[in-house]
Amino acid sequence: MIHGFNSRTGLILVEAEISGPTGKAGATLVLDTGATSTSLNVSVLRSIGYDPDAAAERVQMATGTAVIMAPRLMINRLSTLGRHAIGLRVLAHSLPAEAAVDGLLGLDFFRDLALTIDFRAGQIVLT
Repeated sequence: MIHGFNSRTGLILVEAEISGPTGKAGATLVLDTGATSTSLNVSVLRSIGYDPDAAAERVQMATGTAVIMAPRLMINRLSTLGRHAIGLRVLAHSLPAEAAVDGLLGLDFFRDLALTIDFRAGQIVLT
């Protein structure tokens, strides 16, 4: 499946839908091949019924400025780029407001798939 992106901007942005126990939320995520795990802003997770403060698991997460402990929880579904990840374990971590995105789409979303990012054509191919 082929998806377009603006190759002239600094980030590859993708639109996603996250499903939780009390609803669904749209989210703009940065496709981040440097992130091993997907992370979602705490506000998005709370809006669909998750409580990151109650997460049983916390893991070390390296940010641009520090190493922190972030809650990890399983979400019902994350849908983007024509794929639905059911039961994906994500990190609850809010990026600075200046980032104007709702999280990072990490490598865990792409496991067992072939991901091609073509900057000349401005296309993401997922097979």
